[in-house]
Amino acid sequence: MKIGIAGTGRMGTAIGMRLVGLGHDLTVWNRSEDKTIPLADIGARVAASPAALADACDIVITILTNAAAIDAVYGGGAGLLAVNGDSKLYIEMSTVRPATEQSLADKVRGAGAAFIDCPVGGSIKAAAAGTLLGLAGGSAPDVARARPLLEQLCRRVEHIGPIGAGATIKLAMNLTTQVYWQSFGEALSLCEPLGLSVDRLMDLFAASSGAPKVFALRRAHMTTALNGDEVQPVNFDIDSVRKDVQTMLEEGAALGCRLPVASRALECFDEISRAGYGANDCAMLPALWVQRSRSGK
Repeated sequence: MKIGIAGTGRMGTAIGMRLVGLGHDLTVWNRSEDKTIPLADIGARVAASPAALADACDIVITILTNAAAIDAVYGGGAGLLAVNGDSKLYIEMSTVRPATEQSLADKVRGAGAAFIDCPVGGSIKAAAAGTLLGLAGGSAPDVARARPLLEQLCRRVEHIGPIGAGATIKLAMNLTTQVYWQSFGEALSLCEPLGLSVDRLMDLFAASSGAPKVFALRRAHMTTALNGDEVQPVNFDIDSVRKDVQTMLEEGAALGCRLPVASRALECFDEISRAGYGANDCAMLPALWVQRSRSGK
């Protein structure tokens, strides 16, 4: 089976490395070709265009920045859908609104191919280890066809419902995580007058009910940031958090749902990005908020 990946950012690259490590025949494409180098160095082929990628592959995974990027990669004379789609399967893993996936599915089917949306939960480390959480939306036969591949990337693959269902649950899950960065920063601000060491504070929070799974996963990185150092390598940057929260708010507005906590969190993240930290890892957000709180900004 020939597999393609369109979008070799941090997560796409980690997924690609996992697939090459398992012996898959992999071809990749990215708008900025330099981002394909790590995968090319371990044996992946690099396609000259999305159309060339689709032509070379049976299954194509797309993991792209936003709806505009999806439109650009799938559409046009050099897009994924410019080639004969018969027998091809597209697995769309971007974090976007369900309506984006539903509209795309219609276009993919119109080109004769099969389609599911399957955003994944987990970090780059989880992608490399094959322990992501797959959240699939699509028809039962199409999800069943994708499952053998997805199970090589994920510890668990859930068929949530029709096209767009995966996107919906991914946005909902990410909302709780993204808002946590702000709430933890505010909690730490309350502790400032106590003068406790970073290690002791983190130990106390770890022992409490106020430590969700993301705390355990990113504790070391948050400790690094609270000690005044920059978190490296960047796993998921602050501007990506902002993009995801904005997408959540757009979906909430479309559904008539009020998301006041997410809305205020985005305003806080926007402040931090405007201060020049948008490219930093999101695990720095609590520490950056403490700094801004301390300075009264």
